[in-house]
Amino acid sequence: MLIQSMKFFLKSSSVLLNIYRMSSKCTVAVCQFTATNNKEENFKVVKSLLKESVEKKAQIVFLPEASDFIAKDKHEFKALAEPLTGPLISSYCSLAKDLNIWISLGGYHEMYDASTIYNSHVVINNQGEIKSVYRKIHLFDVSIPDKNIHLRESDTNRGGNEIVPPVQTPLGLLGLSICYDLRFPEISTLLRKLNADVLTYPSAFTSGTGKAHWEPLLRARAIENQCYVIAAAQYGKHNNKRISYGQAMIVDPWGKIIAECPKYSDDVSTNQSIGVAELDLDIIKRIRTEMPVILHRRNDIYSLNLVNCRQDIDDDKIYEFADKKIPGKTVFYVTKHSFAFTNIRCVVPGHVLVSSLRKAKRLQDLTEEEIADLFQTTVKVSKAVEKMYNAQSSTVCVQDGKFAGQTIPHVHAHILPRKENDFSNNDDIYLHLAKHDTADESKLIRTLAEQIDEASVLRKYFY
Repeated sequence: MLIQSMKFFLKSSSVLLNIYRMSSKCTVAVCQFTATNNKEENFKVVKSLLKESVEKKAQIVFLPEASDFIAKDKHEFKALAEPLTGPLISSYCSLAKDLNIWISLGGYHEMYDASTIYNSHVVINNQGEIKSVYRKIHLFDVSIPDKNIHLRESDTNRGGNEIVPPVQTPLGLLGLSICYDLRFPEISTLLRKLNADVLTYPSAFTSGTGKAHWEPLLRARAIENQCYVIAAAQYGKHNNKRISYGQAMIVDPWGKIIAECPKYSDDVSTNQSIGVAELDLDIIKRIRTEMPVILHRRNDIYSLNLVNCRQDIDDDKIYEFADKKIPGKTVFYVTKHSFAFTNIRCVVPGHVLVSSLRKAKRLQDLTEEEIADLFQTTVKVSKAVEKMYNAQSSTVCVQDGKFAGQTIPHVHAHILPRKENDFSNNDDIYLHLAKHDTADESKLIRTLAEQIDEASVLRKYFY
């Protein structure tokens, strides 16, 4: 009986081990094609690439930057951009669900509001849900006359302001970047520190820069970070002004190209193609174990730290604010060192607080990294609050110590969205702020439900 039990255990263990080994591998497809200003035709091409990828057993498909369209001019660019709630993204989500496949939509022109368009990398899961959105940080503003390169991305796009934490996918933790970000190795290093297994660079590299730098840069990012690198690419002539280099590829953590599409050439008969490869997370583990580069970094001499990166909010957690207890449901933004929450007493509508996560009485008690994070967070929160309350300015105030008016001994910033003539004397706001925590102002106390409702709306600006 004991022998039979042992045999069953060993057989079950073998099955479990095989399942584990299978789960460490994932087949992916990297695509390239020639987008134009015709969104409907571009989507048809993408649909055919996705179907071909599914036939080749891919679980995730990577599409290039500007898969939605490449416009001829600024006016057309603005006319074609859509919000993430628009019909095109809805079509992508439906396609992902219908084909049971994850999609990395490498560069989508996101109409954030009437005056803001982002170049956004959108990850959609096989249930048709958006799992992550990264907005391109580095904008390509370059003029190289002898190569006939004249592009100013900032004329149409706004730069993002956040490195997004790697998103969990069937192929591990996926770090998101876009095109020109490839030239800034700091992003890849920080994503590696956040445990990324795979780095992505969906691109529309120009033919001139692509010939010189595309492959060396991608292989370097893979080698130095010991990550897989996946780079979908635009290819060919989009219009009279623009040609993209192509050569979409997948690079393994040792720097070897394991899948590749054609480079731009007038002789290539097709402008769309895919490369397929199996990624194995065990290879990453082996390479990182044999050569533990990240452990050899001399953080005592130099360091690279993420100033501001959002963290998940725990609704059930109680956040500490000196001796006060802040319910997680009233918190609407959390970073590595700071958190923002709605106020129990408001001087003006939208009056919110940003505090350090670590208990510290004064600014001088914070580290340089904590100070940078606190004020970066304050700026981001003030922008969101102004949008929500249709304000044109903000009063930002830090009462640093008891004699500066600080009543709660924990570093925090007040953010008060301002409108024209909201006070007859503009500086009266400071008088109201000085006494807003006193007993005679108790009528200003809001219910917990009001705070939670406001936090739920504000979260939409960050998550």
